Amino acid sequence: MIRFMLNEKEAVYPEHASYADAAADAAAEYDVPIALAVADGRLRELYHEIKEGAKVTFETVADGIGYDAYRRSCSMLYLAACEKVLGQEMGRSVLHFSIGCGYYFTFNKKETEVTDELLASITEEMQRMQKAGIRFEKRSVSTDEARRIFTEKGMPDKVALFRTRIASRVNIYRLGDYEDYYYGYMLYDTSALTCFRLEKYQDGIALLMPAKKKPGVIPAFDPSEKLFRAQLQGESWAEKQNIGTVGDFNARMIAGDVRQTVLVAEALQEGAIAQMAATIASRKNVKFVMIAGPSSSGKTTFSQRLCVQLQAQGLVTHYIGTDNYFVNRDQLIPGPDGKLDFEALEAVDVEQFNRDMTDVLAGKTIRLPKYDFLTGKRVYDGETLSAGDGELLVIEGIHGLNAGLSYSLPDESKFRIYISALTQLNIDEHNRIPTTDGRLLRRIVRDARTRGYSASQTLAIWDSVRAGEEKNIFPYQESADVFFNSALPYEIAALKTYAQPLLFQVERDDPAWYEAKRLLKFLDYFIAIPTDGIPTNSIVREFIGGGCFRL
Repeated sequence: MIRFMLNEKEAVYPEHASYADAAADAAAEYDVPIALAVADGRLRELYHEIKEGAKVTFETVADGIGYDAYRRSCSMLYLAACEKVLGQEMGRSVLHFSIGCGYYFTFNKKETEVTDELLASITEEMQRMQKAGIRFEKRSVSTDEARRIFTEKGMPDKVALFRTRIASRVNIYRLGDYEDYYYGYMLYDTSALTCFRLEKYQDGIALLMPAKKKPGVIPAFDPSEKLFRAQLQGESWAEKQNIGTVGDFNARMIAGDVRQTVLVAEALQEGAIAQMAATIASRKNVKFVMIAGPSSSGKTTFSQRLCVQLQAQGLVTHYIGTDNYFVNRDQLIPGPDGKLDFEALEAVDVEQFNRDMTDVLAGKTIRLPKYDFLTGKRVYDGETLSAGDGELLVIEGIHGLNAGLSYSLPDESKFRIYISALTQLNIDEHNRIPTTDGRLLRRIVRDARTRGYSASQTLAIWDSVRAGEEKNIFPYQESADVFFNSALPYEIAALKTYAQPLLFQVERDDPAWYEAKRLLKFLDYFIAIPTDGIPTNSIVREFIGGGCFRL
């Protein structure tokens, strides 16, 4: 028999008992399925045997890491069902990006038509496998063996990925007859995957799953058409450079194409900004360009670059950051949790902002405020602003698309831009890179450089930052006239040099340890590139430094 602590209570189990055995006994204590175990501070998949004297708790599918494991496992269930229904000769299913609370897939052979019958067949097979409670089995093989296996399976994206793999071994998962490589943990078996649905969308299939806050409920499928088009455009930019996956990118770097890859990526972005400026210049009634986007999307650098392109169109521009209209810190009202919410619209002096912008629209001169973040007060240092006919105000801030910020300004005077960093690359055809990972790495690097924050400090506040985005930014993105994708396919390889040592500073007993370890493993997939060839006006410069704009 073995003795260990289970949820701070002593437990006695037979030798060779697994965490799955303990999870089955503890299931009644949880409202949602158990996903993973935490044993002596280390994450473990449930198939592992329990060690004598271990201190064991569980992560559920409502927890961050457990939720990711649910989505990853559900994705493998879908892919296994596709292969069962279609067979390999009909082409592989390819994961592109998130859509709503799910993933968007297409088939790599155009002749594979997505019909109602096909959708029903895949759904039926997924349901059969789910009810059967099939194990997610993991085995470790040498990297050379993994390359041989995936060569035989016709998965060149994984073969390319493992070419630069430093670790000598690779973990491969099996679900029934289906084998694949996955970056991250899996559930114990398919029985926990009780909530999923397939929807036809555009040329592919949306695999819909629950939201983290409500693990048993799939939200209504209401995808953002503008966001979807922006994601497709990002993929097309990567395809123009033949770098759809990390393996493709690394191959380009090995071949010595760093400089050209950087220049082409920057040229594609600059072309999009120039086209946007031309559109704005053609709309004679536009007086205000309103720019919003989530944290670390590159809003400030983008705004400055847009001003340059607008000036190339013969327009005079004035940049305004809405952060300068923050109310004095002592005027902020604490929320229900007692904390000050600096990202709420109430943190901005909306009345003063509207008075000033209305005056500018009427041809008057205004005094421009500046916010002193050290004292928490808005000050005036003598700077003024007036805008004549044909001159534009480029206004940037997280509330830029919220009509409540600029309620007094006529709609026809505003051109709205939503900016986000929508990662174009995937690790391989079945392992995506979450958009938030790119933004998080950007923020870790920038916070360390400009604020002296440790990676641990940035990771500790990231969930609250994301919650603020869900409340204050994402609901307004569809009101944008255009979307701009600020991600660059080379940027993670550039950020790696700066982010890696910061993440290694996170100690094992730190609550941010699991996330830091996950990001370090993620960065291992990329070949780091030198940053001296990155243009000084690049959005990446907003985070690593060395840019030409005043930020």
